[in-house]
Amino acid sequence: MTTKTLLQEKSSIRIIFWICIAEILTMQGVFTFSSMLPFFLTEWKLDSVDAGWISGIYYGSYMISVMILVSLTDWIDAKKIYITGVLITLVSCVGFALFVEGFWSAMMFRILGGIGLAGTYMPGLKALTDRLSGTSRIRATSFYTASFGAGTALSFLIGGSILEWFSWETAFWFAGLCALLALLIVAIVLENRPNNVGERSGLRSLDFRPVLRNKNAMGWIACYSTHNYELFAFRSWSVVYLTFALSGVSGGFNIQPSVIVFFGVLLGMLSSIIGNELSMRYGRTRTVVAIMCISAVLAVVIGNSIGIYTPLLIVLVLVYGCFITGDSASITTGAIESSAEDNRGVTMAVHSSIGFIGSFLGPIGFGMVLNSFGGHNSSEGWLWAFSSTGFVLIIGPLILLFLQNLNNKKR
Repeated sequence: MTTKTLLQEKSSIRIIFWICIAEILTMQGVFTFSSMLPFFLTEWKLDSVDAGWISGIYYGSYMISVMILVSLTDWIDAKKIYITGVLITLVSCVGFALFVEGFWSAMMFRILGGIGLAGTYMPGLKALTDRLSGTSRIRATSFYTASFGAGTALSFLIGGSILEWFSWETAFWFAGLCALLALLIVAIVLENRPNNVGERSGLRSLDFRPVLRNKNAMGWIACYSTHNYELFAFRSWSVVYLTFALSGVSGGFNIQPSVIVFFGVLLGMLSSIIGNELSMRYGRTRTVVAIMCISAVLAVVIGNSIGIYTPLLIVLVLVYGCFITGDSASITTGAIESSAEDNRGVTMAVHSSIGFIGSFLGPIGFGMVLNSFGGHNSSEGWLWAFSSTGFVLIIGPLILLFLQNLNNKKR
């Protein structure tokens, strides 16, 4: 290995490390509400549908705004979009702490938070991959998407822990401080790149037709949508589920639900990286379809596990969490590698926007099914809510296989 190659590799590792840290920091406000959901259900007198909307609207606003913000990264340096997104995230967290008093005010600042996430998550990945190439870029994608999980884990743990000692507003102040630190990291670590003004117009950056015609990319995007339905339904409701499921079972010890979710999400971060490595070795389609099918079965098992021995329930939840995220990096990498170089930004925009339709509908759909069968204090409600999630999940790989088969026939 030459000295130049070694220096390039060290530079790549440094950039990947710090941008992943920034990603973790910007995630601190995403699941703070979910980590405290049992408290808010009582404090604000919410039902399952109300809680589902407050959780889901975050991803609904992400879904709409990400289409524009990520598409523009083919025209404007993604670093600039990222910094704008961090500032919006900062305002949403501080605003939630200062002004939220119930359903409607929570909805408003959750919408703002979703816009902030749209300006940071995929633009951050675009800013990272624009500055890398080859296997470094492929592995950076898995580490970056896994950092989403690390940020999620800390968001759950910190939110749940702060509520034990301080007022709920403190968690959102902390998330705002983290966003400020992320802004400083990105401003220092990433060099500025010129805008592609002379090469690509902003209007062309918003042309989604090449992506919609790309059957391979759309197959992965379909998987991403149903994957997100399951992921965000589970993470939005997991603390409430565990609070109910552990309330009347044997086991001889007491454990805070947010701590279980914390460790589950950390394991999920590793499973995402492992899943991507398995995809590189055994084939992306085969690996993703297998993981999603097993996850769908486990969803039904989890829904039917209320009342079982506590350690066994915890193990099942942790294993289920690993399979939920085991396909995450593989799906995103599949979409990126299916796109042309000059359409990568707009492909990521469509990937994020259509994918987060699932993120938006997951918490709401889960809450509606839960409410229809007795609410969050009903074992039957949890069974049907989880089972419906598994059914939705399996639609993704079926579409992927269909579109890939269709594409192969045309060759």
